[in-house]
Amino acid sequence: MKAKRLRADVLAGLTTSFALLPECIAFALVAHLNPLMGLYGAFIICTLTALFGGRPGMVSGAAGSMAVVIVALVVQHGVQYLLATVLLGGLIMIAFGLLKLGKLVRMVPYPVMLGFVNGLAIVIALAQLEHFKNGEAWLSGTPLYMMLGLVAVTMAVVYVMPRLTRTVPPALVAILGVGLAVYLLGLPTRTLGDMAHIAGGLPTLALPDIAWNPDTLRIIAPYAILMALVGLLETLLTLNLTDEITESRGYPDRECVALGVANLVSGAFGGMGGCAMIGQTMINLSSGGRGRLSGVVAGVSILLFILFLSPLIERIPLAALVGVMFVVSQQTFAWASLRVLNKVPLNDVLVIIAVTVITVFTDLAIAVLCGIIIAALNFAWQQARQLYADSHLENDGSKLYRLHGTLFFASTTPFLNQFDPANDPAQVTLDCRHLSFVDYSAIAALGTLRERYAKAGKRLHVLHLSERCKKLLKRARMQHD
Repeated sequence: MKAKRLRADVLAGLTTSFALLPECIAFALVAHLNPLMGLYGAFIICTLTALFGGRPGMVSGAAGSMAVVIVALVVQHGVQYLLATVLLGGLIMIAFGLLKLGKLVRMVPYPVMLGFVNGLAIVIALAQLEHFKNGEAWLSGTPLYMMLGLVAVTMAVVYVMPRLTRTVPPALVAILGVGLAVYLLGLPTRTLGDMAHIAGGLPTLALPDIAWNPDTLRIIAPYAILMALVGLLETLLTLNLTDEITESRGYPDRECVALGVANLVSGAFGGMGGCAMIGQTMINLSSGGRGRLSGVVAGVSILLFILFLSPLIERIPLAALVGVMFVVSQQTFAWASLRVLNKVPLNDVLVIIAVTVITVFTDLAIAVLCGIIIAALNFAWQQARQLYADSHLENDGSKLYRLHGTLFFASTTPFLNQFDPANDPAQVTLDCRHLSFVDYSAIAALGTLRERYAKAGKRLHVLHLSERCKKLLKRARMQHD
């Protein structure tokens, strides 16, 4: 059983490495960097996070979400400032993990997760369309038909192989099979070597050649913070998704620290920054990769390709890699979310759609932030509407109000509207047994209510406050009886 598990991880890692190559090269080119910087980053980050991270089976590398963040920095200030930014971003990630802030990912609602997954699935598919271009012009005629045909064959192999055998990852069979067919038949199609030449040596330690002073910090700090936040967010959401798929539990804080260390090492050795990559993670998981070995094999394979196998690897048809990524996109998209659109609350539907659209047209960080804000506002609105009061006159002529619900910033107005200081008797009692005070707005609302009764010449008694409410009132120095 152990040998079978090791074999599955090795094959899954090898398959994932083929999918990492074009993505990391493309992201490096997007950021105006040497493709080897993307590959070195992929090797270092993938290997280190696999060894020391908190989520076996998850694959990290030089991600596109982080490449987009640093384009302006590279254009304006150069590569050395980028490497310094990667170092600082790594330190921020480590601090995030050491402070145990990884648990904040629990604040991401499930509809936001669905929107995140759907948006990234669309982004993965759209990114493959760039391979159907030659420069700025779309392919046409024979090159286009050849590309489409090979993509279709690759996808067919990936879909059909699991019905025949599961001993070998279908994506690996598709990539190697289509690559061999193209070579033997001499088919004219674009290969990985047309994107970039990947031959190189071992990465060498070389700290950024810049002046380490406050002026430099002012330049790199905003980019480092944004890079760290985007990388952490994508990593933690991918970790959550991996947990669901594998039905196991990862450790977010450990993953944040490992990712930060990996970025530090990558920046010190001339590599790009990176984070978890959902497409490659899905390939690894669907290929049977569940242990740390799969990520280590994927990372080390990248280095072996650079050092020894570049002539062979550069012959891999882009069509084969595009076909695999199209399948990954289809399998990543949460199709079940479409079937439940008419069964879940409208506000959840709006969150799913909004996060999906914003992810496609802007970036992941903005999309998730918008989704959380929409979900939080809706939650606050729903909680505010649930506050209500029972009231009746007691035998002694006083009036008793019994409040139910949560008192916080959004429910202070409904709370105050429950009372009638002008017409109530001289003695009024507020029973808070079923009322929860949440924030300072709640305390201020209670103070306002006291003042209204005091101005009317009446007395308000507050009963059955919870210990938490008493602490809030004491901290605000508001007396109660």
